[in-house]
Amino acid sequence: MRTIGDVSRLAGVSVRTLRHYDEIGLLSPSERSDAGYRLYSYPDLVRLQEILVWRQLGFTLPEIQQLLDDPGHDRVSALRRQRELVERELERLRATARALDEALAAHQQGVEMEMTGMFKDFDPAEYEDEARERWGHTEAYRGSARRAAAYGEREWSEIRDEADQVVNDLAALMREGEPAGGERARAVAERHRLQITRWFYPVSTQMHRNLAEMYVADPRFAAAYEKVAPGLASYVHDAVLANADAQESVSR
Repeated sequence: MRTIGDVSRLAGVSVRTLRHYDEIGLLSPSERSDAGYRLYSYPDLVRLQEILVWRQLGFTLPEIQQLLDDPGHDRVSALRRQRELVERELERLRATARALDEALAAHQQGVEMEMTGMFKDFDPAEYEDEARERWGHTEAYRGSARRAAAYGEREWSEIRDEADQVVNDLAALMREGEPAGGERARAVAERHRLQITRWFYPVSTQMHRNLAEMYVADPRFAAAYEKVAPGLASYVHDAVLANADAQESVSR
């Protein structure tokens, strides 16, 4: 058993932080000494390690607590997920380092960089920060973060495959000349709505409309669709709205 001072030195966190974790129920020591001092077991230290990694990855304390206290929480899956997130962050930093090396070399050689290549190595990780800032206070966002954190390679591969299939199916329908408001396009749009609901958070028809508006209003999202096929962002937008109209008319 370790005292709170021992744990503070081992983990590099303040005694005040450990006391706060205990007060909010995030990390309560397994035992107390006869004098009432906190005593931490090895499993307590394992939990603390996981907490600190989630904190470094940007998760809030309430989000971490919900992850750890989830009945389906699995230590091995959590470690694998954390490893994936760390690797993603490392790759983002490596890409930034490459961009800095190129900028330094161009400056030292007195040449201008190609404008189209100046930002190619910057990963759009700010999207995640933006999402956290805009929707982090909502239960939908917190629930989505909890579910996403529990997914491993198999789940993320399935998610990507399903999403790619939806996009490719809509692009194929557009090339065939199928109207965005047609039955086939609406069916694929409904698959899109249900996929998000299945993997992340409940998506109502109104929320789906809001997402569709963002797909055309935000150049970053629009560019992702346009890369697959010119005009696809607008086609997806129209198919989603047509599907929402159809779904709502049935429920009336």
